[in-house]
Amino acid sequence: MTKILMVCLGNICRSPLAEGILKHKLPKNRFVIESAGTSNYHIGELPDKRSIDIAKKYGIDITDQRGRQFTVSDFDKYDYIYVMDTSNYQNVMRLARNLDDEKKVKLILDELASDIINVPDPYYGGVSGFDDVFQLLNKACDRIYDRLIE
Repeated sequence: MTKILMVCLGNICRSPLAEGILKHKLPKNRFVIESAGTSNYHIGELPDKRSIDIAKKYGIDITDQRGRQFTVSDFDKYDYIYVMDTSNYQNVMRLARNLDDEKKVKLILDELASDIINVPDPYYGGVSGFDDVFQLLNKACDRIYDRLIE
């Protein structure tokens, strides 16, 4: 079983969307996809309603997810750790204990090999920002799917 963790700041906007999108694409009998936040702001909470709504618009239900904080033990549990932006990357890398931990951490948009490296945080914006984030994450998850299924 390959285990993948998606990480953003609060675990209510970007990483729940990334989790839901990739779960929707990959076979459940071969992959475990979860998400976490680098902060403790939203532990136990549902994803942001706008994330829930945009996922639903594309046929994905993320209402079973609850916010949780990234911990050092996540390095032991997951094979891949995808972070949404450089700030998340730095926060996760600060907790890495060794080179093996560090090798697991990647910026999710590195999968697209584009000039955009950070998934914008849509929290303080409108609904269109959530749609834009969904589209970026969907493209990145397509690449992850292609690489993992080969």
